[in-house]
Order: sequence, then C-alpha cells, then structure tokens
Amino acid sequence: MTHARPSGFAARPDAGPVLLVEDTPSLSMVYETVLRKAGYDVRAALTGADARAEFARGAARVVLLDLILPDADGIDLLREMTRADPGAKVIVITANGSINRAVDAMRGGAFDFLVKPFDDKRLLSAVANAAAAAGGAAEAAAAPPAGSRFHGFVGSSPAMQAVYEKVRSIGRSTATVFVTGESGSGKEVCAQAIHAVSNRASGPFVPLNCGAIPKDLLESEVFGHLRGAFTGAVADKQGAAAAADGGTLFMDEICELSLDLQAKLLRFLQTSTIQPVGAATPRKVDVRIVCATNRDPAEEVRRGRFREDLFYRLHVVPIHLPPLRERGEDVLEIAQTFLEQFSREEGKRFKRLGEEVRRLFLSHPWPGNVRQLQNAIRHVAVLHDGEEVTPAMLPPEIVSGQAPTPVDGAQGWFPATGRAPGAAAPAAPPAGPEGLRAHARAMVGARLADVEREVIEATIEACGGSVPKAARMLDVSASTLYRKREAWARARDKA
Repeated sequence: MTHARPSGFAARPDAGPVLLVEDTPSLSMVYETVLRKAGYDVRAALTGADARAEFARGAARVVLLDLILPDADGIDLLREMTRADPGAKVIVITANGSINRAVDAMRGGAFDFLVKPFDDKRLLSAVANAAAAAGGAAEAAAAPPAGSRFHGFVGSSPAMQAVYEKVRSIGRSTATVFVTGESGSGKEVCAQAIHAVSNRASGPFVPLNCGAIPKDLLESEVFGHLRGAFTGAVADKQGAAAAADGGTLFMDEICELSLDLQAKLLRFLQTSTIQPVGAATPRKVDVRIVCATNRDPAEEVRRGRFREDLFYRLHVVPIHLPPLRERGEDVLEIAQTFLEQFSREEGKRFKRLGEEVRRLFLSHPWPGNVRQLQNAIRHVAVLHDGEEVTPAMLPPEIVSGQAPTPVDGAQGWFPATGRAPGAAAPAAPPAGPEGLRAHARAMVGARLADVEREVIEATIEACGGSVPKAARMLDVSASTLYRKREAWARARDKA
C-alpha cells in the first residue's frame, strides 16, 4: 500500500474515532498509518475481546472489522456491535477467497466490505463514506418518510416506500448492488437513484446493456481496447469501466455475459483493475457496480450459465422491484405523470384520466409494467387530444383487459389470443399488403416519425420489454432500436 493521500478527497467527516480490528500486527500498523495520515483518530484492537472492550466505551461509531479473529467470529461480533449501536457503521475486511462471508456480513448489517489486498484509495473511500453516514444517522432518522417521488421513481405504495428506504440506506456504501425485477419495472431508474444518493453523485453514471452488444465486442465495451488490438480497432477506445471511474457502472442484463467475460468481470471486481484488450499492464479504477437482470440469477447459476462465485460477489445488496400490478394506486400516479409530460411534448390539452380509464388501469395486469403504461399514455398523447383520457383512446389490449400469456418460458409476454401457453408468438398485423394497409389506415394523419416510434415501442412492449427480441421480430439490429430510443429520450429531455 502507498501512503499518499488520494487527490480529490474532502476533509474527513467527523464521526469520532475509527475502531480498527485486525489481528495481523503488520497489517494493523499499515491501515492505522494510512488512516492517521488522512486525519482520523484510530483505536486499534488485535482480538475480539479487545474490540468488545473498546466498542463498549461508546466513542467509535465507524469500525473496520477483520472477519477472521483468533478468539471470535467476525460475523458474530458484527451482529453484537450493530445490536448495541444500530447507528454504528461496520466495514468488514475479508480475504480474496471468502467473498461468501462478506455477503453474509452485508446481510447481517455491515455497511461495506473490503477484500484483501486493497489500496489506500479504497480504504479511505470506504471509511469516509461510513463516517459521513454515521455522522448523519441522527438527521436521517429524523427525516420525514419519502413521498410519492424519489429520484426518478413515482409511487407512494408500501412496496415502493420499502425500495426507497433501501436505496437511501445503501447509498453511501460502495457495495455492489444487484437489482432484479420484471422487464419494464424500472431497474435503470433504481440504479440512477442509487447513484444520485451516493457520494459519487458528482461522478459519471455509465449504463451498459450487456444484452444489446454483440458478444465478441462486449469485452472491448466493458474494458476498452488499444488501437490495433484486433481487426477494426482503428483507435484506442475507453471502456465503460474506465468511463465510470469515480462514479457508478450500471450493467443491465448481466446474465447475458458469456462465461469467459464473467471470469474477467470477477477479476475486475476483486482487484479494481482493468486491462484493455491489447494493453500490457492493468490500471486501477474506482467504480461502484450496480447490475440488473429480469431473469432469476440463482436459477442461472443452477443451470451453469452464470458463475456461482461471480453471483455471490455481485449479489451483496439485492433489491427487488415489485411489478406494477402489485403497486396498487401507483399506476394512477405514474399514468398522470406521463400524461402531463407527453401532453407538453405533443402540444396536447390532456389534464386527467377519466373514471373508467382509472378503473381499467387499476384492474389491468400490466405484463410490461411501467414501460407498458408509458407506451399506452404516449399512444394516447400522440394520436388523440382532449382534456380527459377516455377508454376509446387507449390501445385495444388495455381496454379488453386481456391476460398475458407467456411464450416458451421466456421473459417476453404477448396478449392472450386463445392459444395454449407456449404456443408460437402471434404475428402482429395480418400478413400481406392488405392486412398492413388496414392497420395503417387507423394511423392516417399521424407523422411518419410517430408511426415508426409507435410500432417499435408496441413491439418492444409485446416482447415484454426485451429489445433484442423486438429487434428480431422487426428484422433490425438491437443497437438500431437502442439508438432510436436514446434519440427519443434526448428529444424529450430538450423539449
């Protein structure tokens, strides 16, 4: 370890002494030296008994705790400390081969964890975050509960209040977060919220959709490459991990990674180093990982498609987003928010949802979740006008209340058409020019760009939010659909 104080660190938060519990005297001395040079008051303990005695004095609210001690189990000691002082922030230290223990510690109330060997920057970052959280614990406890809006989320249901509380509680930690939920439930919004409440909020937030990038380019997209590293590498490329240095890297559809790339991602998580394709030496980066999937990651591990060690390394702090059908009247709050937004964008007069529409929305199963609701309201705003949304303005599948039917056990969903579950996906419009023309007549008067957008979004919705599946149905590349959706989002943001 080097002892120079990392540049860019603010003055240390004042949360009292730091209790350092490390049974290896040489390592204890190194960690203590680094912390004292950064301005911390450090109390060192070499055994569990010494740690208990020091902690009982009540001065230290930030604890660095090695999980392997000669006279105590680190997990048991962690639980004792957090029971005695719920506001204490315990950072556990574990060896490279004991990630599962660190995961257990996080579930047992640890604030963060460090995997040996770690450098000064990682140590000081973890302690600074813990000290800031410990110092602000009283203020946080007195803060009013979240309302219906929270860093991009809309909804005041108990299920979402629990999500908001969890995001707030882990925001200052650097622990990896694994977000799960059905397609369209808001996993990227959750990742952005985690970034926004963290001390990395001023740093970059870099989203990477692992399912939208060809597998042979994924390593380059994540770690970068040097010019000439492979055919077509005509210039150096900064990967997503380097671009997120000092901030948060959001890896969506993480289960789409190949096993080879999973091994490289695991090495990156363990060492905080990246090695671009074609580079001779690795470099350090400071990145927090938030990942997401709409699959069951434990099932992917059981089937051998996802490495178990990587799963435990990523699944430190799990957050599950509830589907829209389990969020009660959130659907009405979200719909009203979208209605106001799209009415402004399209220059329409809409102000409210009609009573019948409200009843329909509350009873609809929403297989595509928030994304499906967003598309339904956009459909209304693009094709209709008025002060109140009526059932006649809604897409047909919303009015009919058709239940979703799963196709081939995948995450995609299609409106029920009387077929048995597992039947082939329906062809949306009737085949042939006349069938297409009949559907097109309903959109006469709309702008061509709006028609294209509606067809693309409706197809994605029919595929349960899966862009790759929609791309195959539309016979275009997934990257084309992602580019178009990003362009629409940018246009909305500028409006």
